[in-house]
Amino acid sequence: MKVAFSAIELPENGVVVVAVLADRQLSPSAQRLDERLGGGLRRAIDASRFKGKKDQTLTILAPGGSGLARVDLIGLGDPAELDVLRLQAAGARIYAALAGTGHREAFVAVDAIPGCSIEAAEMAAQMAFGSVLRSYRFDKYLTKESEDEKPSLADLTFVCDDDARATSLFASKSVLADAVFLTRNLASEPANVIFPESFAAEAKKLSDVGVDVEVLGEAQMRDLGMGALLGVGQGSARESQLVVMQWWGAGRATDDGAGDAGAGAPIAFVGKGVTFDSGGISIKPAANMEDMKWDMAGGAVVAGLMKALAGRKAKVNAIGIVGLVENMPSGTAQRPGDVVKSMSGQTIEVINTDAEGRLVLADALWYCKERFKPAFIIDLATLTGAIIIALGDLHAGLFSNNDELAARIGAAGAAVGEPVWRMPLGDEYDKMIKSDIADMKNVGGSRGGGSITAAQFLKRYVGEVPWAHLDIAGVAWAKKDSGVTPKGGSGFGVRLLDRLVADHYEQS
Repeated sequence: MKVAFSAIELPENGVVVVAVLADRQLSPSAQRLDERLGGGLRRAIDASRFKGKKDQTLTILAPGGSGLARVDLIGLGDPAELDVLRLQAAGARIYAALAGTGHREAFVAVDAIPGCSIEAAEMAAQMAFGSVLRSYRFDKYLTKESEDEKPSLADLTFVCDDDARATSLFASKSVLADAVFLTRNLASEPANVIFPESFAAEAKKLSDVGVDVEVLGEAQMRDLGMGALLGVGQGSARESQLVVMQWWGAGRATDDGAGDAGAGAPIAFVGKGVTFDSGGISIKPAANMEDMKWDMAGGAVVAGLMKALAGRKAKVNAIGIVGLVENMPSGTAQRPGDVVKSMSGQTIEVINTDAEGRLVLADALWYCKERFKPAFIIDLATLTGAIIIALGDLHAGLFSNNDELAARIGAAGAAVGEPVWRMPLGDEYDKMIKSDIADMKNVGGSRGGGSITAAQFLKRYVGEVPWAHLDIAGVAWAKKDSGVTPKGGSGFGVRLLDRLVADHYEQS
């Protein structure tokens, strides 16, 4: 869908969307349109339960002779409570209401609203951003879909009194939407299309926006001693990969990979990239195993974030690393009871081959820490079913060894509508992964605290570096349309981390 902005003027025909505030208070554009329609909007509102509350919509078939086809009313609620998230949600609802109507274009009137601190141009840009995010659709494999089943809306124009400013404000949001779409695409692709080598090939395309991309194969990882990561992928016919992405927006890297003297240490993001997780020898039940194509969602977020930072020329030095494997059962697969040696030198008894993501991250985290000496590391992973039991699909689980970093992540998540909930760490949980024959085992001794023991495992591979772990197992895939996120791969984490960087780590 194409989004545009124009000067404030109500069109004479087609589809128009106007806002209504709490207690059925018409926006200025709605008042003008109501006058044009001889009070038709007021009569329709009075005859309905529509009160202008947030999340409410009302469709009115325009009176004959008006020239308009239909008018949609969008409720914005109390002006004092109107913020960017509500505006984005309103834009998403507008798209959802119009997408399948058969109309190819529509106009949304956006006015300055007394009692609201947000200017009309930014309101328009935020609503446009929400509509674009909601318009995402992964339909490349639908070959027999009829025209009636496809979304018809192709052009959505937001009219306001400063369309040039709205266009400027939307530009960076458009870049961010593209990055979210990359993440959603990677997570949505089937595992016969996105596997370690093909994911790495997609990541290499980020060089087009200025990201330095390096791919390590199995031979290189073996030379580095990455026995934990390689053990997970040894049952697959697909070769495991490690993708290293570098964006030096605040100063180029030195030969050893660290930032130059003026730029300081880079910040780093590490993603789990299990492109399909059968569970390995500890095989998963057949029901819903197809969902495990998106067990690489953490890695997809890292790729999307790097695209966002480079796309908007962020003045920051950032590293993105994704460990890519396919976890399959075969005659060469890792067995329960095997002991592997990680790049750190620490040994791991593999009790359950379906607890594989932490093995991948162990080597990726250590490699990141040792090579780039980052100011902090944030990892993202669809790591545990236990976090879904704890938090459902409303929050990601946050674990951290640094209170300041954790607080900043929490604030960024709240600001963009990707909430996190901080979970505990502690020595008693750490003791639960003590092995009798190795330095640690990859799961605890009971089902209790599964997401915490997984985080404790990862903590052993970051040393004293400030670190946060986001367990996104419950939020990486949307089971239904909701807000700015359509059903499917959500892209959760891209907007959060982009906001975190923008608020705290970019050079002015």
